[in-house]
Amino acid sequence: MSIFRNQLHGPTDPLRDVGYGREYKRQGFFTDTSICIGCKACEVACKEWNRVPARQEHEHGNTFSGNSFDNTYHLGANQWRHVAFVEQTSEQVAAARRSGVVALGMPGHRPGWAEQEGTTADGGVPGQGPRPGQGAAQEPQGLPVVRWLMSSDVCKHCTHAGCLDVCPTGALFRSEFGSVVVQADVCNGCGYCVAACPFGVIDRREKGTITIGGHSEEISNGGNAQKCTLCYDRLKAGKRPACATNCPTESIQFGDHDEMVRRARARLAELHAQGHTEARLYGANPQDGVGGTGSVFLLMDEPEAYGLPPDPEVPTADLASMFNFAGVAGTAMIATALGMFIAHGRQK
Repeated sequence: MSIFRNQLHGPTDPLRDVGYGREYKRQGFFTDTSICIGCKACEVACKEWNRVPARQEHEHGNTFSGNSFDNTYHLGANQWRHVAFVEQTSEQVAAARRSGVVALGMPGHRPGWAEQEGTTADGGVPGQGPRPGQGAAQEPQGLPVVRWLMSSDVCKHCTHAGCLDVCPTGALFRSEFGSVVVQADVCNGCGYCVAACPFGVIDRREKGTITIGGHSEEISNGGNAQKCTLCYDRLKAGKRPACATNCPTESIQFGDHDEMVRRARARLAELHAQGHTEARLYGANPQDGVGGTGSVFLLMDEPEAYGLPPDPEVPTADLASMFNFAGVAGTAMIATALGMFIAHGRQK
């Protein structure tokens, strides 16, 4: 069974799992939300490069959400990048800082991972106590009356991708860069991937037409599942994704996945040393429910504040135990049937 180890959940190298050689390295994002200014340059660049159509009327297109300056609502087939605007009061900031003494990586329920990563539950080094600025949280002074949390969300390109696991046609595949890419010409629009994504990222694009400047044309890839491809075409040409290229503050960084995680941890330590105990990482823990993500985030509050699930889990995580339970149940049924036949034979 060793060849199946961590194939359903847990730490693994997705590139090696699908047969790519050692010369290929996993690529990914590091999004530092502490320096995001909400300019939406990433949204515009993504739409322009990938020709992602505008949201239609039934998708809240051309409407104001009333949710601060966030009028793109959420990720979907027509929104591969989404900049969230979260307004918080001083009380919410204080609560975020009190809750922020957490370990590195995505919050998870599997014990022991912090020590494996060389950190304690408060983000410090085992035997050396917490890092500067950590430990017992204190009530911060001089908090702003209101602050905005801004974050550019994107597909997580999970280590264990639920969408990839359930696709019946092979329309979704793991690229040589570690990203999960949709082949629109292979997709049959079944929607299994939509239900399997624990982040609610992938969606089916509605069919229809779009009118620009009096000219109408059919929406491309209508009826197919659509999401971020990590700008697969640009990567093959040796370029960076459009969103990272156009981010003016370098809130969105792109490169080797291991380097992105290293930068994320270094930035987290820096913010904690400055007293920002509310800072935490999301997606950097390979022991979480999706084996870690290709898109790592530094958040300034709990994931729920950004509309992110606190402990997402790939649908295949419980598959092994389900087979075990099914085997036990089947064995019990066979044993019961045999017992009944034996007992009936003795009565004769």
